Amino acid sequence: MQNNVNVDLVRIPRRLLVTGGAGFIGANFVHHWCDRYPNDRIVVLDALTYAGNQANLKDLEGRENFRFVQGNICDRALIDELLYTENLNTIAHFAAESHVDRSILAPDAFIQTNVVGTLTLLEAFKKRWQTLNQATTSSEHPVFLHVSTDEVYGSLTPDAPAFTETTPYAPNSPYSASKAGSDHLVRAYYHTYGLPTIITNCSNNYGPYHFPEKLIPLMCINILMGKPLPVYGDGQNVRDWLYVGDHCAALDVVIHKGEPGQTYNIGGNNEVKNIDLVTTLCQLMDEADIKLPVRPANELITFVKDRLGHDRRYAINATKIKTELGWSPSVTVEEGLRQTVEWYLNNRDWWEPLLSPEYQAYYQKVYAS
Repeated sequence: MQNNVNVDLVRIPRRLLVTGGAGFIGANFVHHWCDRYPNDRIVVLDALTYAGNQANLKDLEGRENFRFVQGNICDRALIDELLYTENLNTIAHFAAESHVDRSILAPDAFIQTNVVGTLTLLEAFKKRWQTLNQATTSSEHPVFLHVSTDEVYGSLTPDAPAFTETTPYAPNSPYSASKAGSDHLVRAYYHTYGLPTIITNCSNNYGPYHFPEKLIPLMCINILMGKPLPVYGDGQNVRDWLYVGDHCAALDVVIHKGEPGQTYNIGGNNEVKNIDLVTTLCQLMDEADIKLPVRPANELITFVKDRLGHDRRYAINATKIKTELGWSPSVTVEEGLRQTVEWYLNNRDWWEPLLSPEYQAYYQKVYAS
């Protein structure tokens, strides 16, 4: 599948630190970048907490320009060492605690990783950026890319216009509040110090390597196992779904063409109600040439008590990135969901080991009611 990335043919190779590069979006980004720019240096830093999985990058091991480091973004000494010893000029910052349900149960980790961790990276990159300014020619174009979420904008009513880059922040969960805090820090470091930071706020991603706790992989896996498909509340919550490959293509364009100090919203133009999304996944599974424990799969749909503070609707207006940088999504939700279902059907050896006792205990705590 060809994503619409338009980058000038003459470019200077980049040397990137990708935080959270063993997670869902981060790993897809690393694959995208390594495939497109094999001469660039990529160093992945990941703490390998429950959602980070080094197996997501196993096919890159042994590449000359790729390195994996297990570590925490709050470890300033480690960040400094990597920035200088690897001579890095770009940070693509994906590392984050990102699941709303987990933030409701234990918000402390979200503040530590998303706020304190981002601050640590900014301070380290500021020092590195100052060194680059003193020691290199103007051909160096350092970038600190901060990958954030549309959830910082809060919730939309059914008829409200979609979020733009100027929508006031109104986070409604500990997760979105922590991401809003990190966004503000990134913005402040541009305006205070001139640090070349860029913020992106994306809609809900889906695709390969998605940890089983999230909606789409949860439904796919539970259908294959014949388990109930828990749908919060009345199932009418709306999300704008963005295929992860499209997201990576957008981030590629932002790194190469984005303006420091700017924010770009990245959306899929695919608003879907949760219940309709689950029903579509059931239909795709029913159509697959496999034996299912329960068929039709929609008999597994089970409505459960709504999530605390559950936002009703998210929607992204991605006009700015389209008009200024030339990016727009290329994958429809129907095409993307079909590809995603096929990936989970063909990769049981990836997701089955993730259904650990710790995950099962978490699952029961969230959905037992």
